[in-house]
Amino acid sequence: MFVLNPVSGDIDKGHLEDELTTFCTERGRTAAFFHTTGEDDLGKLRQHLADHKYDAVFAAGGDGTVKLVAEALLGSDMLLGILPLGSGNGLSKDLGIPQDLDAALRLIWEYEIREIDTMLVGGHFSAHLADLGFNALVVERFCSGDTRGPGAYIRIALQEYLNYEPCTYHIETDRETFEGKAFMLTVANANTFGSNMVINPDSRLDDGEFELCLIEPFPNTAMLGILYQLYNENFDASAYTRRLRCRRASISVPGQQQVLAQVDGEPIELTTPIAIEISPRSLRVLTPAPSSGAE
Repeated sequence: MFVLNPVSGDIDKGHLEDELTTFCTERGRTAAFFHTTGEDDLGKLRQHLADHKYDAVFAAGGDGTVKLVAEALLGSDMLLGILPLGSGNGLSKDLGIPQDLDAALRLIWEYEIREIDTMLVGGHFSAHLADLGFNALVVERFCSGDTRGPGAYIRIALQEYLNYEPCTYHIETDRETFEGKAFMLTVANANTFGSNMVINPDSRLDDGEFELCLIEPFPNTAMLGILYQLYNENFDASAYTRRLRCRRASISVPGQQQVLAQVDGEPIELTTPIAIEISPRSLRVLTPAPSSGAE
C-alpha cells in the first residue's frame, strides 16, 4: 500500500497513483492507496491497517508522511517503505534510499530489512530528528507558509537569524548534566537534515542511543565556518558545538512551560520538562540491498 500526501514537497502528484498502479501491475504486485487529509490521519491509518494486511506500506511524501506511516506501523509485522517526495526527505537519505522515484521503487522487490530505533520526544513519536531553538522556529515558519522547496527554507532562515535570541536549557541525561544557552538543540536518532546538513556525524540508527547536539551562541563572524563544518560532516570541530550521547534525557527551559519544537519536520508545542527516550530496533524498514548499487 502507498500512503500519499498530496501537498508534500514541491512535486506534482496528479498522475502518481496511476503510475504506481501500472508499475506494480507490470511486476505482479497489487497496489492499494491511502490518501492523507490532515484530519486524524494517524487514527484512520491505524484502523485501516488493523483491517487490512500488506507486505509493506510505503510513505509517498516527505518526513511528515514517513513519521505518520512509521508510527502507524509500530507493533505490527508490516514493513515501512519510503518514496522520498518531500522537501527534505531526511530519513530516506540517512537510510541510503535513492532520491529518484524509479530507483526508490526497486525496494518493492530488491531490498534488505533493517530494524531501526525510534524515539519518544515529549510523548511524541520520532524516527529521525527533533529540534528546539532556531531550526524549530524556521520549520514552523516554513510549514505555515505557502511556498515549498529548499529556497523557501533558506529565505526564512536568513530572515529569522538576525533577530533570534538563544534560550537557556537545563539537560539531564542518564550520563551527564548540562545547563547553558544554545542557539539550537537537536535530538538526533540519525545523521542528516533534509538539507544535507550533517548535525550528528558517525551516529547509527540502530545502536540503542540518541544524541543531543547543541550549537551554542556564536558571533556572526563564526556563522559561515559553522555552516561549512556542518556540510562537511565535521560538527565536532567547532568551539561552539557539543554532543551528549544518551539513552534517556529530560530538557527544561527555565521560565517556560511550553516551547516550540519540530519533530520529524512537524512543528509542535511541547510542555517542559521534555522527556526523551529511545525504543531500540522498534521499526522495520525496507532499505537498498547491498547488491542493488543504489547510492
